[in-house]
Order: sequence, then structure tokens, then C-alpha cells
Amino acid sequence: MRQILLITDGGSNVGDSPVIAAAQAYAEGITINVAGVIDEGVIGEHGATEIAEIARAGGGISRIVTSRQLSHTVQMMTRQTVAGSVRQAVNHELRQLFDIKDLSELPPPKRGEIVKVMEDLEETMALSVALLIDASASMKPKLHAVEEAVRELTLSLQARKGKSQVAVFHFPGESSDEYCVRDAQWTRDATKLNKLFGKIRMRGTTPTGPALLEVVEYIRATCGKIEVELADDAQITSRNRSNEVRSDYVG
Repeated sequence: MRQILLITDGGSNVGDSPVIAAAQAYAEGITINVAGVIDEGVIGEHGATEIAEIARAGGGISRIVTSRQLSHTVQMMTRQTVAGSVRQAVNHELRQLFDIKDLSELPPPKRGEIVKVMEDLEETMALSVALLIDASASMKPKLHAVEEAVRELTLSLQARKGKSQVAVFHFPGESSDEYCVRDAQWTRDATKLNKLFGKIRMRGTTPTGPALLEVVEYIRATCGKIEVELADDAQITSRNRSNEVRSDYVG
């Protein structure tokens, strides 16, 4: 499974729409989760809307949290997305094989067997998470919390039975035509990320869309391309409603 975890305070202001970029990622089998970070004050209405729409288009979930909640939140979002993908795949197979909508329609003994298989899959399936960090000027006070969240996420992934790896990117880059910088290629070793954030220079612009597309290209080049079938209208509506609930501020 491939995920991009975007950590931002919203307000993309350069280049392609991040919502369109997220939709392209999802069409290639990459889920986009978004953690919106606030401290003093709030994310503006535009920023909050953008965060929710990016996650929705990318088939993922979004949360708006404070810096101190960030580490727990990124781990929770990663786990939820894996569990959701497993559940979706299992329900698809149930529809194909038994013409039933979901697990709840099975008799309890059989349901228990499948739940156990799902739990095992959540722990053993391969997982690649590309972290994309907003390094615009407004994120500077939150960088320490982001660093801690990245380290803790990597450690939690190391504890999984399945192969897990993390890559780290930040945006914008050093020049106006450098939208995104790769700070760490795929790794399972949290110690390799220890001194990463001291090298990041915070800058003014927020090219979220172009940065997302560059990370998609990296995943495509290193992990291959997986095209997914577009969901039907009912599935899209269901996912959107679910994301609207999960995009609420975590207090």
C-alpha cells in the first residue's frame, strides 16, 4: 500500500491545484492523508476547506490538530487508512463471491474468521508512506513537532510485521522553480531521520499541488504504478461523508 501524508497549515498559493494533484495520486493507487497543524490562532476557512478537499480527492482522511497532538494523529491516520483499505478489499471480494454488501451480513462464526484474517493483513501488508512537509514560513514554529511526529511514525512502522518504509520530502525548495525537495529516500531506519530537519530552510510560498505531483512521480518511479478503478457515485458519496466527519478539529 502506498500513502502520502501531507503535513501543512493550508493555503496553497503556487502552481497546480492540490485537489487535482491528490485525485491524480488516488487514480494511481496512492492514498493522500492530510494533517492540518494549528497552534495559536486558527487555520483560515480557505485552509481548512483545502485540507479536507485534498484528503477527499486523495481517498484519505484529514485532521486539524495542534502541534502537541500531531505525533499521535499521524500514526492514527496511517493505521486507519491501512485498515480501511483492507476492509474495502474484503468487502469487494464478498460482493463478488457471495453477493453480500459487507462483513456484517455473514454469520458470526464466519465473520470472526474473516476479521482475524483482516487483522493479520493490517499488520503484514507492505506499506510505503511518503511524508510531505509544508516548510513555508508559517510552519516554522511547528517544525519541532513535525520532526517528532516523523520519528515516532517511523518507529511505529518498524514494529509492524510487514515491510514498512518511509520517505521524507519538504516544500518549497531552494529556488522558485524547485517545488519540492527529497530529504530522505525510502528507509525503515528512524535514526537516519534524526538530523534531517536541521537542514530545512523555511520559505514563503506554498506550492502544495506541484509538490504532491513530484512525490507521486517518485513513488511511481520507485514502487511502480497501480491504476485503480474509479468508485461509483454511491461509494464516492459515502467516502466524502466519512471524510467530512473525520476532518473535524481534534481538540
